[in-house]
Amino acid sequence: MSDIEGVYEDLEADISLEEFRGAVEDKVEQMGGLADEETAAMLIAHEIGESEVGGIADIEPGMEEAKFVAKVLSIGERRTFERDGEDEDGQVVNVEVADETGSVRAAFWDEHADAAINELEEGQVLRIKGRPKDGFSGVEVSVDEVEPDLDTDIDVQISDTYTVESLSLGLSNVNLVGLVLDTDTVRTFDRDDGSEGKVSNLVLGDSTGRVRVTLWDDQADLATELEADETVEVVDGYVRERDGSLELHVGNRGAVETVDADIEYVPESTPIEDLEIGQTVDLAGVVRSTDPKRTFDRDDGSEGQVKNVRVQDATGDIRVALWGEKADLDIGPGDEVALGDVEIQDGWQDDLEASAGWQSTITILESESDSAGGASGAGDESSASDENAGLSAFAGDAAAGDDDATSGDASASDTAGDEDGRATADETGATDAGEPSDGDELEFTGVVVQAGSPVVLDDGETTMSVETEADVGLGEEVTARGVVREGRLDANDVF
Repeated sequence: MSDIEGVYEDLEADISLEEFRGAVEDKVEQMGGLADEETAAMLIAHEIGESEVGGIADIEPGMEEAKFVAKVLSIGERRTFERDGEDEDGQVVNVEVADETGSVRAAFWDEHADAAINELEEGQVLRIKGRPKDGFSGVEVSVDEVEPDLDTDIDVQISDTYTVESLSLGLSNVNLVGLVLDTDTVRTFDRDDGSEGKVSNLVLGDSTGRVRVTLWDDQADLATELEADETVEVVDGYVRERDGSLELHVGNRGAVETVDADIEYVPESTPIEDLEIGQTVDLAGVVRSTDPKRTFDRDDGSEGQVKNVRVQDATGDIRVALWGEKADLDIGPGDEVALGDVEIQDGWQDDLEASAGWQSTITILESESDSAGGASGAGDESSASDENAGLSAFAGDAAAGDDDATSGDASASDTAGDEDGRATADETGATDAGEPSDGDELEFTGVVVQAGSPVVLDDGETTMSVETEADVGLGEEVTARGVVREGRLDANDVF
């Protein structure tokens, strides 16, 4: 066995012995006799090992060369351009390819561009060698060599429209239909070339999850034109990573358009009783109370704002701090809300608190009482579909008034009058100026903001504690009729 064959035997790469011999001979000639065949063979083996990647996810812009096998997802149009100092125009075709680890845009230049247009087909598997670089839509590979691979099967679904769950790093030409969960203001920034850029964000959800969408420059103003509960389609987006999470970006070549489609978004949530400090979780529940918005001065001299709300589910309640523009949200008692990506922190008096910052998503959901024509303020009936209906979609049977979960729950009743200055409903009874006296007969209609004992109703202006054995659920609009005793309504009828 020759030295070349010995090195080849130890080489774990998809290259024939004849190709390896040819590369070694070229290396010997290139080095002008400074290396013998064995040394040249070892150099070639090292170069091959450096360029072979386990999958598309391993391709990085700093690599000199990458070799990989991938399936063709889509073939772009041929684009021509003028080269400096040359009479002949250049041409390029961008081809989206993928394997089980991710996807990447492969740029086919000049003669390869002709082959891409005339010979490539979607679903075809290719063996590619090229030079990775950081392109406009993430990592791109400029193709140097390419050939069909008829023996390899790659399990990648070819799709024009993606779901949130199917997004992967490096994808481009992404079309995705989703429900607008949250919008953001337009922010400006200065680029290195002195020009001014614009950026804004949306959060979209579908039946498989939710994703933050970043809109750049001409697309940024769309965030101010869209509202929560609208259905939109992202056209020609691309996927990038930020802080460990995938984001869908839309540049000047992409678009976001409203569409007529029914999209189901069912948020998953962590029960409040299971929360721990340091978690970033999704919560869902009914707003029990809200505090006035407060403003404060930051260290950099800018002004910030925050508003605290208390949210309850069937297992307990927690104070949630809404920061920045989220403090301007029109949220009131009885609203059913889904809170995405909130951070659980150690609050005042060792009580847990949830912090909803820029990365968080606040969605006001349609409650069952809204759907029946009630007035809970949980969302406009015309803008929320049945598929996105309220608390029952994510809180389970416990939210509908499970006695075991809510009756006498200390976290649901004792903490309503904590040290931040809010009085409990037990202490105040009815809080308006026309407070009824003991012995008065009263009929009161409101939204259930506390289940258990007592039940607390809120009509948007007044809260009322109600003694009743009726089975009522959070967010439900009910009418209680009875006699006032010691500031509470001792109800004979609840309907």
